Formats: sequence, structure tokens, C-alpha cells
Amino acid sequence: MVYNSSSLSPQFRTKMTKNLIISALFVFGVSFLEAASSGGGHSEAKSPERGDADAGSTLVMVCAGCHGMDGNSLVGQWPTLAGQRESYLYDQLVQVKDGERMIASMMGILDPYDDKNLRDIAAYYASQEVKVGQSDKANLVLGEKVYRAGNIDSAVPACTGCHGPAGKGVESAGYPMLGGQKAEYVVTSLIAYQNGSRGNNAKGSAMQGIASRLTLEEIRAVANYVSGLY
Repeated sequence: MVYNSSSLSPQFRTKMTKNLIISALFVFGVSFLEAASSGGGHSEAKSPERGDADAGSTLVMVCAGCHGMDGNSLVGQWPTLAGQRESYLYDQLVQVKDGERMIASMMGILDPYDDKNLRDIAAYYASQEVKVGQSDKANLVLGEKVYRAGNIDSAVPACTGCHGPAGKGVESAGYPMLGGQKAEYVVTSLIAYQNGSRGNNAKGSAMQGIASRLTLEEIRAVANYVSGLY
């Protein structure tokens, strides 16, 4: 479990306020891009289709080797899926199956599954409880500052704008949960966004822009911070 700093300096609080404004503008910009890419946003809003978690539980044996039977990965390089937002999981599964997101270890694994299967798998993992680890105190303060206030000098918005104060993400917007995610996986993901090997939609492009402005030290710090966040 991470701690919340209660004695922030006035200068830091000022920076946090400025970065909240940057974050708000960032979220608005991403939403605008998504609306534009989907045709302007004038169509009637529809409730997201939900999968069947019970049905999904019978489909995840092939996933257990890397992600754990309950979605809590035991190895840092593989992401924890337990408790992840259902809409985000489904979207990633579709991208992997369609070859839009290349993950060598998953190539061909999803070929036998139809769209309903993917929704059911996403629903199953979303219904599981994430097991949060312990953050390393070494760079926890920097990680908290980046996550909660961003970096105004390099125009990095606060992560809370999309992923929430407790790292739970936003289901309706498809923003993923970060709280409890493996630090090693977060580092590799941010680096992948940074070098352009990940991110092929509006959200991904936005993350590429953010990651490109993060230093390696900041990436490692924020990854460590979210691994113990809940």
C-alpha cells in the first residue's frame, strides 16, 4: 500500500493546480479526437455490450500460464488482468486478435475465439479481485508527483486525469485501471508508447505524446507508484 503525502509544499500545490488544468485540457482533447474519428459524436449513445463472466471462466486456461488463473500475474513482464476495466480488456483482445497490437507471445492464441468469447473473457477478468503489491519507497515521492501532478515543465499531464486518483480507470471512456499493475509491465508499456511500437488509436496516440515527454527516471517512478496504488 502506498501512502498519501500530507505535507506538500505550497510550490508543489501550485504546480498541482496548474497540472490539473493541463490534465483537463488533455482529456478534452482526447475526447474530441475520439468523437472526430467516430464520425462526430451525433449518433445515439449505446450502453456497452457486456460479456458473461461465468462463460469466460471456462475460456481462460490458455491465459493462466502468463496472467494467472484469477488474472493476477506472478511475473513482472506479464500484466495483471484481474479487476481491469471490461471495456478496455475487450478492446485490447480485439486488437491483439486482429493483429493491430502485436504481442509475440499471444500470436494465434485468440484465433479460435469469436467476439462473444472475447467479451466473456474480458468480463471474467474484470470480475476478479486485483492483488496489489508493495511499492518500493526508493522513488515513491517522484512517482506520486508524476501521477498526481504531472510535470508542468515538460507538459506532462497528471495521470489522474484519465486513470483516476486511485488508479481505477474510467470504464465509460475505456481508460484502463493502473492500480496494482506490475511495475515492470508499466515500464515496458510506457517505453513502447515512447518509441511508437504501441498506440494505434486516439488514446494510444495521446499516450505516445505523453510518454515521449517522460524521462526514464519518471517512467520507473510512476510505474513503481501505481503498482501499490489502490
